[in-house]
Amino acid sequence: MNMPIRAGHDVAMDRWHRFLQDLDACASAPQPLENEGKLVKVAGLVLEAAGVRQPVGAVCEIHSDMRREAAVLAEVVGFTGDRAYLMPTAEVHGLASGARVVPRSLPINPPLLGRPSHPWRRSEDRTRHLPIGSGLLGRVINAEGEPMDRQGPLNLVRSEPLVRRPINAMERDPVRLPLDTGVRAINSMLTVGRGQRIGLFAGSGVGKSVLLGMMARYTQADVIVVGLIGERGREVKEFIEDILGEEGLARSVVVAAPADAPPLTRMQGAAYATAIAEHFRDQGLHVLLLMDSLTRYAMAQREIALAIGEPPATKGYPPSCFAKLPQLVERSGNGLNGHGSITAFYTVLSEGDDQQDPIADAARAILDGHIVLSRELAEAGHFPAIDIERSASRVMHNVADPVHIDASRRFRQLWSRYSKAKDLIQLGAYTPGSDPELDMAVRAHSRMVAMLQQDMHSPATLADSVGQLRDIVQG
Repeated sequence: MNMPIRAGHDVAMDRWHRFLQDLDACASAPQPLENEGKLVKVAGLVLEAAGVRQPVGAVCEIHSDMRREAAVLAEVVGFTGDRAYLMPTAEVHGLASGARVVPRSLPINPPLLGRPSHPWRRSEDRTRHLPIGSGLLGRVINAEGEPMDRQGPLNLVRSEPLVRRPINAMERDPVRLPLDTGVRAINSMLTVGRGQRIGLFAGSGVGKSVLLGMMARYTQADVIVVGLIGERGREVKEFIEDILGEEGLARSVVVAAPADAPPLTRMQGAAYATAIAEHFRDQGLHVLLLMDSLTRYAMAQREIALAIGEPPATKGYPPSCFAKLPQLVERSGNGLNGHGSITAFYTVLSEGDDQQDPIADAARAILDGHIVLSRELAEAGHFPAIDIERSASRVMHNVADPVHIDASRRFRQLWSRYSKAKDLIQLGAYTPGSDPELDMAVRAHSRMVAMLQQDMHSPATLADSVGQLRDIVQG
């Protein structure tokens, strides 16, 4: 009768001994010392701390007896000797000289419930952790992972680092499959491949947000991640309610870091949106990443670099700005051996519609294609205002069949021929019959314009777009 009780007692004792052994091993293991520093200088956007020896990217808490609010979070962005330069993620009002600077050793957000954890172990990963998981679908969050939509706390998320190891280029599948974006001009003339990175180049007020909303609603993707980086706060709610809509939001995650956020927060918002897209891609899903805008990300890096003393190079942009762009962009694309994909659209603001802007020029070199929106077309009521002659998709020859490619090439020839003779036609100096090529371009021009225009509430499938393109060039 006592045998089952004795056996249960032995099992319990074995578990208790193993627990004590694990606890003893953790206690005897060398733990890193928490070197607490002091705040010695606040100059503009940069905080300077003495006595803090932490790597670049580490997160610290700044505590001040004169500040009534919670501690200020700051990230190490540089150092000189024993002085560390930190960039805050919130307002610094109330901080005073001598405030304590304490490295943050644990992730900012707790792990997913049900996941085994060991509270007595100290995490050595001091980089920023934010909530990531399926519970983000349909939610609007800020760059700190906090809900902005007043729909309660996040569920089914766990704390994961923002910085991930890049995928070996030889382990990525090449772009081979076409992606239906629902936009006729893009499907027919600038066919996008699944896993492609493409830039949307435009000045202000030419319809890039509307075009992003169309792709968010109509693109064939499992998950959509939208990063609103450095945009006006008013545009965040308008984009979600008027452009994205309930249907688009249901399968989307929106990360918003408005223009009034600190530069580090804006940069973090872009990295956070990319990390969320990587999470869903690693699960084998096809993700559409829409980031508005890449230029605001570069501007945030410029503010940080200039604040810590990095010399400006091209038009006021320090060299680190041009190094950060490929580090962010290269994280998207196809996953390991075709396991999931991230098709990314990055908007690039062209100051004064100048396509030779340094950020626009750098982005054009590292992306797999560029779509240029024309202010002239937008002012003429042509939407989407895509300038076909100045736009290109570098993977179209890999994802479209030869008949489609020949039709798009013929369309470009006719469009260019009409554009060059447009002034003569308007002046009445054109005589029909003198140039058969121009005659055909004139006859087809109205149909070509109609094909490139599209209402934002009317999707166009890839097959219908290609069929309409072939009908125009053949007849």
